[in-house]
This record gives sequence, C-alpha cells and structure tokens, in this order.
Amino acid sequence: MTGLTPMDGALAAPTARPRARQVAPRLAVVLFNLGGPDRIESVRPFLYNLFSDRAIIRAPAPIRQFLAWLITRRRTPIAIENYQVLGGRTPLLDLTEEQGRALEAALAPELTARCFIAMRYWHPMSEATARAVREWGPDEVVLLPLYPQFSTTTTGSSLDAWREAAAKVGLVAPTRVVCCYHADPEFVAATAAIARRAHDEARASLDPAVPLRVLFSAHGLPESIVTAGDPYQ
Repeated sequence: MTGLTPMDGALAAPTARPRARQVAPRLAVVLFNLGGPDRIESVRPFLYNLFSDRAIIRAPAPIRQFLAWLITRRRTPIAIENYQVLGGRTPLLDLTEEQGRALEAALAPELTARCFIAMRYWHPMSEATARAVREWGPDEVVLLPLYPQFSTTTTGSSLDAWREAAAKVGLVAPTRVVCCYHADPEFVAATAAIARRAHDEARASLDPAVPLRVLFSAHGLPESIVTAGDPYQ
C-alpha cells in the first residue's frame, strides 16, 4: 500500500512498496480408479475388497462379508490365471501415474498442480492418499474419477470412500468434483481418435481379404441396482 510519511513537519513523496509476487494456487487433483493386484499374492485380498463393498453387494454386513468370501474363493484361481497373462500384476497403477504426470504438465505454469491417486480396492487407497494430500497443503482439491460415466458402484463408491477418509485424517480444503463427462465432445473425439488409430494399424497389418471387427465391451450391473435408480445402464 502506498503511503505518505511525515518528515520534519512536511509530507514526504509517496513511497511504493515492492509488488508481491503472485504465487500460483496449489491444486491437488485426486485421480480415482478401480485399482488392482500389484502381485499375484494380492489377487485374493483385492477381490475380497471388491465384493465386500456395500455398493457392489447390497446386503447387511455379515451376509455381505460371507458372500464376498465365497465369491472370492471361487474366482481367485481364474483371476490369478488372467493376471499371470498380464505379468503377474495390473498395469492400471502405472497407467494412472502416467496420466497424472501428463495432467500436471498440462496445468503448469498457471497452477501448481499435483496429482494424487486413490484406488478403490487396492493400494494406494483413499485414507493413505487423503493423508498425503493433507500433508501437501493444497489451496483446493479437485476429485477426478477416471470413470467417465457415473455409477453408484464406481464413482459413487469412490467418492463415499474419499469423504470418509478425508474426515478421518482431518483433510479440510475447498473441494470440487469432476463428474459424468462420457458425452463431452472433446472426450468423445479423443476416444474416437484412439479407436480409429488402432483400427487403421490393425487394418494395415492384415491381408485386405481378412475381415476386421471392432469389439466393444462394457461392464453390466445387477438388475436390482439398475431398478434402484443407478444411471449407468
């Protein structure tokens, strides 16, 4: 603030103070994803965490936990075979970390942004991540589920887990949620470009006489969850 300072009964010339350097806001972006086993020994506890989630199996706790144990016991051998094909672990964490680094670079220098990862059913999970965010001391937190469309079993479950974890570790900061961008034109265009590039590469590697098909796959939900109002379907 510029002021006039009395000197020997007269007014001195205005003295300008140095202008404070603007500091870019500290933005914590929390990327939510499903998670997955980081080694073969993690397959069983990962599956149990998944099926014991009340957003997945909507039964009272004792029944839900028993069902989760039963389903995990039956599915673990098949899941282990699948993860062995992938090298014994999921690539999801590595890919999410890569996305986080790219997002930090895109937000700089306007924002001092740091991306954190919170997986729902295996490490790093919400409580550890919320504690890391609190220690970093952001001015604002943006919660970014990497599920483009909303479902109570994915985005909803992740946000519930985050709120519980943030309250538990004492994380207090203005928080916003980015949600439901499956129909955003730029997201659709980017997804289409990736699919088109993969199609063109596959087509170029095949004999022209060989037909090429594009397979689209999606998760389904139990009918009871759909009829309860879940918008995913």
